[in-house]
Amino acid sequence: MRALLSVSDKSGLVEFATGLAELGFELVSSGGTHAALTAAGLEARKVSDVTGADEMLDGRVKTLHPVIHGGILANRNEPSHMQQLQDREIAPIDLVVSNLYPFVAAPSIENIDIGGPTMVRSAAKNHDAVAIVVDPDDYVEVLAALKNGEIGARQRRALARKAFAHTAAYDAAITTWLDETDPEGADEEAAKLPASLHLSLDKVHDLRYGENPHQQGARYRFTHGSGWWDTATIHQGKEMSYLNVYDTEAAWNLVNSLAADGPAAVVMKHANPCGAALGPTIEEAYARAHACDTVSAFGGIVATNRPVNAALASKLIPVFTEVLVAPSFEPEALEILAAKKNLRVVEAGGAPWKPLGLTMRSIAGGMLVQHDDTMQAGTGEWRTVTDRDPSEQEMIDLIFAWKIAARVTSNTIVLAKDGQAVGIGAGQQNRRDAGEIAAEKAAGRAVGGACASDAFFPFRDGLDAAARAGATAVVQPGGSIRDDEVIAAANEQGMAMVFTGRRHFRH
Repeated sequence: MRALLSVSDKSGLVEFATGLAELGFELVSSGGTHAALTAAGLEARKVSDVTGADEMLDGRVKTLHPVIHGGILANRNEPSHMQQLQDREIAPIDLVVSNLYPFVAAPSIENIDIGGPTMVRSAAKNHDAVAIVVDPDDYVEVLAALKNGEIGARQRRALARKAFAHTAAYDAAITTWLDETDPEGADEEAAKLPASLHLSLDKVHDLRYGENPHQQGARYRFTHGSGWWDTATIHQGKEMSYLNVYDTEAAWNLVNSLAADGPAAVVMKHANPCGAALGPTIEEAYARAHACDTVSAFGGIVATNRPVNAALASKLIPVFTEVLVAPSFEPEALEILAAKKNLRVVEAGGAPWKPLGLTMRSIAGGMLVQHDDTMQAGTGEWRTVTDRDPSEQEMIDLIFAWKIAARVTSNTIVLAKDGQAVGIGAGQQNRRDAGEIAAEKAAGRAVGGACASDAFFPFRDGLDAAARAGATAVVQPGGSIRDDEVIAAANEQGMAMVFTGRRHFRH
């Protein structure tokens, strides 16, 4: 029996190779792998001794040889294949152990592996006869199977599948790197979507269920990527479901978009905020966010942008909450929250939050892809279109309401005052209804405050609804054929109105 070993990741290599040698395998290896094996006292033949051809081109060519690939690819059940091996004095290779150059850790032309993927794919194609091992985590299981007699067909197939996934992810990483590092036309291409997308994801978490209990759900991670979920710690509570993760992500995105404004808290329900507020302390920010819509907050997701202390934990205890996510938790807070055994307590950890690069949704036969909708860094493009400019406090509330509106399902109207959302109308088929819902929820608390609309007012009735709710300043994209009519309505009622020139539809 012959095993070919050529690995970049050498963890567990010596122990695995020792086990193979004890089972009677002849070890063949190249480059650094051969050096590691012989340094450990193992007997191993160099690939160049087997092929009769020295490595060349600074190691770019070493395993690309008929003696190697003939030994891997020969169909053991085809007499002519075996006769050809015999005629050329080629010994079959029964096991290939290979993982690829560390391109993701150090992307460069020289770290684009050629011989490795070719060996891996050859062995995976012929997995009925050749076992392929690309993951050091599989060494123990493979060695145990060999000690028990053989690697079974099902295990061989699983190893082959992992091998093809390994090379697919590798190629996807290279393609992405080439897209991102094109030196010609980089500036003009930066705003464009790539000509093709090559996605590789690994399942990292089976969820309780999907959107409904009869649906399966799981969280996947990009093979060579990570996000804040990968550093998160779940301190307590039931297993997460699909919607728990989805809504928690939405809450974490919104609360972090408010981070520069001080302590902030968000209450999220069905991926829409039913409360958001700033406060001098994190517990006061939560109390103000909860007060926006106490009915909808039942069974919601709470996110904060500051550590959870005992005071905040005590305020949360009386409220039925599905998930609480925060950067960290004080020990006393965790003790208090332990009384709510079903509450999922998620500590986001140290990974910095950042907006997504692309967002994707499945459609029949493909996907819809777009750049993530990011907020403008400032108000430089904003312009007042009414007779009156917003006051300093009105402008602060306009910016706050606009940040919230960008994260609410369209059509949306947000009413806010003094750093607190007091009424949110989300996901309506017309803007008038969204405004009326926001006004009803505000219940008089929007007087002297701000109104944000994620898209332009097509008629003045939406603006009139904001005025009836007591809002004295409005922010909206503008761009309607009836802008003049809406501006006139604002002037009639002494309101200040700002156009941003950018809408924030969200579906």
